[in-house]
Amino acid sequence: MLIAAATILAGFIVLIWSADLFVDGAASIAENLGMSPIIIGLTIVSLGTSAPEVLVSLNASMSGAGSLAIGNAIGSNIANIGMVLGTTVLIAPLMVHQSCMKKELPLLLLATAGGALLILDGELSALDGGLMLGGLIILLWRMITTQIADPELSEEAEGEALPHLKPLRAWISFILGLALLIGSSRMLVYGAVIAAKELGVSELVIGLTIVAIGTSLPELAATVASALRGHTEIALGNIIGSNLFNLLAVMAIPGIVSTEILDPHVLTRDYPAMCIFTVGLAAAIFFSRRRSKSRADHAYIGRIVGVLLLVSYALYYYWLHTTL
Repeated sequence: MLIAAATILAGFIVLIWSADLFVDGAASIAENLGMSPIIIGLTIVSLGTSAPEVLVSLNASMSGAGSLAIGNAIGSNIANIGMVLGTTVLIAPLMVHQSCMKKELPLLLLATAGGALLILDGELSALDGGLMLGGLIILLWRMITTQIADPELSEEAEGEALPHLKPLRAWISFILGLALLIGSSRMLVYGAVIAAKELGVSELVIGLTIVAIGTSLPELAATVASALRGHTEIALGNIIGSNLFNLLAVMAIPGIVSTEILDPHVLTRDYPAMCIFTVGLAAAIFFSRRRSKSRADHAYIGRIVGVLLLVSYALYYYWLHTTL
């Protein structure tokens, strides 16, 4: 068990570090080739931060541990809302802009409902995975065209800090980051599978717990930092964007690699729990908007919601423990 724990820890550390190398190198290469900052920010930087989850999912699926990848996707979404958002609003309450309530949040609800329909038959097939990825491509295209057409958003994106590496250093950073991402994701999957066997639990549970929390830690750090700086739209946007990507990309990979028969608990416990957290977030924003007296186009998420989210997250883990 000690070897498995050490492998998982080392995998997480290298995974997070190598993701930064990979994103910096890829963004700098794109900039050196003449790509505009807004496109780099909306594509390479946004997607690159999800590279760890994608590679963990891909390696798990190719290693015959597809349930670990599915657990990672679902567990990360639950952790992002329960743990990450709950902790963030305890530190710094959030103001949610109307655009988030009318655009991003409905998309997350739609993707959550669509994913549920696709897995109702108890399996995740190549067709299911293809439909999920197709939905992601449509969302990305819509997001890019909308933000480029909006002068304020475009100006804001242009002003965001991007890495500026010289060509040789950019390529070294990109290649080294990618190699370390692949290697560390394999380490993590290997350690997680060994831990599951030694603890006598399913790979799904390891994906829902250890792997999900580990891959959610970067979101926790980024979201708390954004909230403390007053960038509350970025804080909530990080969570919604990450959850959309987990649903439409990370969860799609196991089905594309090989049709995955779902553990019954996915349909009776874990996916419903994720739906409850997602709908609960939407309800909290909706009702806080109705009570908001400051500005009609904003909603206020206070510390009471943070406490409720963290308590709900703890209750989910208790439910998980009782159904092992």
